[in-house]
Amino acid sequence: MTQRRQFLINAPLGLLAVAGAARSEPVPQVADTPGAPPTFGATPAVGPEVTPATFAEAEKLMQVPMTPAERQMAAGSWRVSLASTMERRTGPRKLAIEDVIAPATVWSPATVGAKAAAVGATGGPVRERFVRSRSDAGPLPKNDEDIAYAPVAKLSRWIETRALTSERLTRIYLDRIKRYDGKLRSVITLTEEHALARARLADKEIAAGRYRGPLHGIPYGVKDLLDTKGIRTTWGAEFNRDRVPAQDSAVVAKLDAAGAVLIAKLSLGALALNDVWFGGQTMNPWLLEEGASGSSAGPGAATAAALVAFSIGSETGGSIISPSMRCGVTGLRPTYGRVPRTGAMTLCWSLDKLGPMTRSVEDAMLVLKAISGTDPGDVAGVPAKLDYDANAKVAGLKVGYFADWMKEAPALDADRAALENLKKLGLNPVPVTLPDWPYQSLNAVLFAEAAAAFEEITLDHRVDQLKAQVPDAWPNLFREARFLSAVDFVQADRMRRKVALEMARIFSQVDLLLVPSLRDEMLTISNFTGHPSLTLRTGQVEVTQARSDWAPDPAQPLPTFSPPRSVPHGVTLIGRLFDEGTIGRVGLALEKAAGVAGERPPGF
Repeated sequence: MTQRRQFLINAPLGLLAVAGAARSEPVPQVADTPGAPPTFGATPAVGPEVTPATFAEAEKLMQVPMTPAERQMAAGSWRVSLASTMERRTGPRKLAIEDVIAPATVWSPATVGAKAAAVGATGGPVRERFVRSRSDAGPLPKNDEDIAYAPVAKLSRWIETRALTSERLTRIYLDRIKRYDGKLRSVITLTEEHALARARLADKEIAAGRYRGPLHGIPYGVKDLLDTKGIRTTWGAEFNRDRVPAQDSAVVAKLDAAGAVLIAKLSLGALALNDVWFGGQTMNPWLLEEGASGSSAGPGAATAAALVAFSIGSETGGSIISPSMRCGVTGLRPTYGRVPRTGAMTLCWSLDKLGPMTRSVEDAMLVLKAISGTDPGDVAGVPAKLDYDANAKVAGLKVGYFADWMKEAPALDADRAALENLKKLGLNPVPVTLPDWPYQSLNAVLFAEAAAAFEEITLDHRVDQLKAQVPDAWPNLFREARFLSAVDFVQADRMRRKVALEMARIFSQVDLLLVPSLRDEMLTISNFTGHPSLTLRTGQVEVTQARSDWAPDPAQPLPTFSPPRSVPHGVTLIGRLFDEGTIGRVGLALEKAAGVAGERPPGF
């Protein structure tokens, strides 16, 4: 081996090239030579034969050119150098990897960049504080519809004082689901008997003086990727229609402990993409000719139409923000690691986040308080504090904005008006910038993780059962992802840290950001860096054509409208890591200034 190394060090490059080209396959080193270590390229040849032409075609996918000599060497050595790395999947020693096994590398956003003096070891607040607003709930409305649309902040006060029972409230929402969900297709499984039993228990406990807190007795729905013991959890996928978990997910268990009442499992685009599931497309209650957007389509539609008091959605790359925008609800995407994902379907281990979707900002904070925490089943969990005071002033805070973004699509007058409202509230606008980098390159991580999470159903073709089989749907993307470069995956991961450092730089200058909600760069950046976001309705806009999450299809044109239709529009606040409290109180102030949170979709 020493002689071989000396030869490699001292031999002329020309001689090495000739030697490499002269043989089609390497000659294995004698394995039983005493003291000889194992080497690359000395294993038995495995896998199908490949040729230089194989690599010439693969270069088109990788966009990495090779010379004819390089192709010849690669083709001659592939079966003894790298093909064996696939044995875990191809055999003979196949190894199944259980769904609960996360990658060994764990993304930890708080470790990136300098920490300010006011934050703790997690990069978040140093104290735990939660102070609700002082607003009075007022008298209980006489009309069931008014009760249904009331925010959790009011419903909780009425239930606490026993002006309203949980059973009555639960029956109101059950009735609304039965009357209206046929138009929306937002409910996959109605949990009527379970909900009524939970509601009666809540009433009994409250009457006995055992009030658990603001979610006690409040009916809610969860996106149907959260496991519920004894209640089917389908992931919106045809092949999972009858899947019934044996345990509750961590978030459902936390809500159960808070006394909340699970009333429905809500729709999601199959395997958490867009808004089409095995029951059809979930529709926007504000505009029934278009989808609710996704993948948290059911939580968006059901919450907007007051079929539930609040809901839980999930986000990997925009699945809370987009349906919140489309359906006109409040969506809070927590910092990566704040809310445990144990028992939730995995799409991407380093990107998935669970968060509340509600009809008001304070509702979102109340729910966040209940579901925050760690769980042994989620290796990315962070024991972060939540510092929220609804009554604290917002004047003097620095709000960053991207000046160029605010001048061009997708920003609208409503986005610019939101920034002006923050100025009137006493916040100091600060223009900030990001480098012009290819942020979409980060998605190599998303596609690779997603394809790994669903490798089995892709290889055994269960994924072919999904309703959506267009080029931009998961089945095709999972297959395509097999041909991503592992080297590019690592480089994308390194780029992720580089981008996180840029966000740390920006947040050293400002307290929060205001961005157009659907600005593609920030949807990608903030999901990959793990920063929290709060999307809230701030106005209305007019549209002349239905919107869609899917790539345009000339064979199926979207509906057009004349005169235009009025639909909700919102803005998104991005906060420092684990600083949901600041975007919560700023969002609360902005919500009051906008004055549109109480508006309802016609016909519901």
